[in-house]
Amino acid sequence: MSTIDPNQTLYITNINSRITVEELKHSLYDLFSTYGPILDITAKKTEKMREQAFVVYGNAASATTAKRSLNGFTFFEKPLKIEYAKTKSDAVAKLDGTYRLRTYKDKSENETTTLGKRAVTEDDNENPSKMSRTEESEESDDDHA
Repeated sequence: MSTIDPNQTLYITNINSRITVEELKHSLYDLFSTYGPILDITAKKTEKMREQAFVVYGNAASATTAKRSLNGFTFFEKPLKIEYAKTKSDAVAKLDGTYRLRTYKDKSENETTTLGKRAVTEDDNENPSKMSRTEESEESDDDHA
């Protein structure tokens, strides 16, 4: 098993899945904020992210103290498993100026797309429902002339 260097972000697993996301974030903040200033807490209920969370501290020393103190701590009837995150969190990247908007490749067309934005295809340009109002008005003026 490879070791991960200490960093500001903690990866927490074995979280009780019956808790709402809001309650989970609030409870994690209450529990982990005693060890230092927290920049961000990420917890989701998706299939991929259930029973997991990330807690981002302002410095690595606070994260190390929290990890040592709370690893195995019983949290909503389950013992927490805490490790350092493998990658730098977005909150830390934004602070140190290395943040880059994530992109992914569309498997079917091999186009690179910004996360949250869909790729514009040639079909979209030909679809009349996607035309801007100025294009529509120019075409309607041609019809009436």
